[in-house]
Amino acid sequence: MSEPINIDEGTFDKVVLQSDIPVLVDFWAAWCGPCRAVAPVLEEIAKEHDGKILIAKLNVDENPNLAARYRITSIPAMKVFKGGEEVHEIIGAMPKPMIENELTGII
Repeated sequence: MSEPINIDEGTFDKVVLQSDIPVLVDFWAAWCGPCRAVAPVLEEIAKEHDGKILIAKLNVDENPNLAARYRITSIPAMKVFKGGEEVHEIIGAMPKPMIENELTGII
């Protein structure tokens, strides 16, 4: 999958927790300017690291139970899952090199 995919409460477990590769979940909302700013960066990372990491987008307004389950208190928030477990968290919008640095050792 060379582009981010949209997930929801119905697909989260299968796409994220049962994935064979690491998954970065972008917790976002349509009204969030920084979320919109980081979206193209995540699209680039998805294309450039195809097969090494999956980028999934979860709208917190449409999926409040998952946002609460993963303690999302501000957005954008990105959580990386590997082997069904949360292994890393990235808070806030940041440039591509910083996000890739955060992913060092994961992908």
